[in-house]
Amino acid sequence: MPSNSPATSNSPLSPARGRLAIFALALGGFGIGATEFVAMGLLPNIAHDLLPALYDSARADAEAQTGLLISAYALGVVIGAPTIAATTARLPRKRLLLMLLTAFTVFTVASAVLPSYGLVLVSRFAAGLPHGAYFGIASLVAADLLGPGKRAQGVSMVLAGLTIANVIGVPSITWLGQLAGWRVAYFVVAMIFFVALVAVWITVPRQDAKPGASVVAELSAFALPQFWLMVGVASIGLGGFFAFYSYVSPMVTALTPFTESIVPAILVCVGVGMTVGNLIGGRLADRSVKRGLFTAIFGIIGSLVFLAFTAQWIVAIFIGGFLLGVFGSIFSPAAQTRLLDLAPRSPSIAAAMNHSALNIGNSLGAFLGGAVIAATLNYRSQIYVGISMAVVGFVLCVWSFALERRKS
Repeated sequence: MPSNSPATSNSPLSPARGRLAIFALALGGFGIGATEFVAMGLLPNIAHDLLPALYDSARADAEAQTGLLISAYALGVVIGAPTIAATTARLPRKRLLLMLLTAFTVFTVASAVLPSYGLVLVSRFAAGLPHGAYFGIASLVAADLLGPGKRAQGVSMVLAGLTIANVIGVPSITWLGQLAGWRVAYFVVAMIFFVALVAVWITVPRQDAKPGASVVAELSAFALPQFWLMVGVASIGLGGFFAFYSYVSPMVTALTPFTESIVPAILVCVGVGMTVGNLIGGRLADRSVKRGLFTAIFGIIGSLVFLAFTAQWIVAIFIGGFLLGVFGSIFSPAAQTRLLDLAPRSPSIAAAMNHSALNIGNSLGAFLGGAVIAATLNYRSQIYVGISMAVVGFVLCVWSFALERRKS
């Protein structure tokens, strides 16, 4: 990794240089979207390659076990986000971003080359470790580049890379993985991370750590009950999205007459929804965090209820997937802004814990969805799990704002 950046210190940027810097940060988000979500469309292919005997005898069990690769990545995010954010609080932000992108590149290559299910499971866990810290630090850098009053828009611009990945990257890499093998797909993702590494090194100006930043200041967020309650909202509320999204490929082949070849098109539709939601979510959250959160949670519940009744029709899966993408992406900038408001002394932890929480939802959604599929052999049952999770997230969100009103 290059040690000397061509960028100078925190001097004002030209508009063109600022746009390039935002693009470079979003490119890292694009790679994260690809590495996190590409497994979902390739789940049957990975199961067939890594667990061939089990796949031949009990396909649902093999796919449920392979779904643990998704959970392992999410667990890496959960552990890595607060740990890295707290222990690197004093590091210059650009240097930290370069270190995180290097780790992404290395561990994604490992996912592509390791030979066994157990080793790939470990590599997916390791690949998740930098996820939350990258999004957290990158969104803080983007907010600084955009100027005051645009925190949520900074979050949404970095997340735009992730949402665009779901429109272009995940479907196209899924298609490539179906043709050339899932390992080739992960090599492509590793190349995206390497390009992002070079782009950030060239375009993002030096950014020092926040004055007064320390491990103690960052960890102070964990002493706030409201902070933990909001982590719960994000962890459980968005889990319904992942209960659907993690098993979209086997659901389509089990409930409709279509084959897995249509899955990339469904992923494009979800990704378009995520992009639309991301454009709306940043502005909505900058105006009203509360409205953004409740709009997102109500939308997720409604979309899942719609799918519960209509998932046997492919058109309904496209519509429901699009709506889930919209409301899932409205949720994230609102949740991160809420965490930053609750823990102003801990910006790195607050920003990173949003992604840690969302990936607890990812892990829970994938795990519980796979468990009910394996138990019932019903590829609609994971949708009911998702509805239940979203309703619990709504209740926690109501509780959080009720406590705030009572204190005021």
